[in-house]
Amino acid sequence: MNRAFRLLRRRLVGSVPVLLVVVVGSFLLLEAAPGDAVDAYVVSVGGDAGMIEALRQSWGLDASPMTRLAAYLWALLHLDLGHSVAFSRPVLSVVLERLPNTLLLMGCATALSFFLGSALGIVAGARPGSFRDRFLSIGSLALYAIPGFWLALVLTIVFSVELRWLPLSGMETIASGKTGPARALDIARHLVLPVTSLGLIYLALYLRIMRAGMAEVWRMDFALAARARGISRRRIVWRHVARNALLPLVTMLGLQSAAMLGGSVVIESVFSIPGLGRLAQEAVGARDTPLLIGIILVSAVLVVAINLLVDIAYASLDPRVGASEAGA
Repeated sequence: MNRAFRLLRRRLVGSVPVLLVVVVGSFLLLEAAPGDAVDAYVVSVGGDAGMIEALRQSWGLDASPMTRLAAYLWALLHLDLGHSVAFSRPVLSVVLERLPNTLLLMGCATALSFFLGSALGIVAGARPGSFRDRFLSIGSLALYAIPGFWLALVLTIVFSVELRWLPLSGMETIASGKTGPARALDIARHLVLPVTSLGLIYLALYLRIMRAGMAEVWRMDFALAARARGISRRRIVWRHVARNALLPLVTMLGLQSAAMLGGSVVIESVFSIPGLGRLAQEAVGARDTPLLIGIILVSAVLVVAINLLVDIAYASLDPRVGASEAGA
């Protein structure tokens, strides 16, 4: 436990400069883009030069970029993400309102892809070169080549438009008045297609990694020795081969968290889910720099947190991992 705590502390300290680079880099990139929140507002409602100047002063856009960056970093030290000009609310409250929907979508999709992909990878890697191995490998390759948005549209047409089994869009039925288990079931029905669309792509990746890892472990000396001692193949697969092949899969789980978060942006747009992805789209359309930086920062914190959990899981699976760091 002490080793895991020291490892976690070192990872947390190392994540601070990463988040600082994310904030500064995002701010400078957005400053380099043409237009600002006032330009987007004037395009939609119109206005004269005096109104434009008054808005820039009111929204703090008349100061130099470095001055605004310094003010933003100082506010960030006090956990203040600024004020959204598009929603006329604090950025933190807007982000926290949408964050649970994205976390629910990502969590369900990650669970689907990781556990089902691992199980199918074990099935394929239990007998490398067999028919089921080739069938699952070819199927996963074909599935991984499909764009996520195209898969989402196909599933929508089949199950929502043609068969009418599942809701077309949204997080839940609007003004349904449902509470408790009835509301949970309604949300689950709305999440079936988005979770499937997002999870199937990464399921194929985990399947291939698990299968490749098991094929490699089968050639190791301890696996050959276990077979020579007459241990049943099922026991070798589950207690020795699969466990050792699981380590690269856990590593990939952390690396794919950022990609999963990026993929959820597309899926949220296709299914009209009010999450961080759609919020970022709205922030870009309104040129709402504080809101967009807040979304990027929260996303970066989320990715860092997922990778910290992966590091802890990896260290628990293999005690050698992080031993030198934790002891330093």
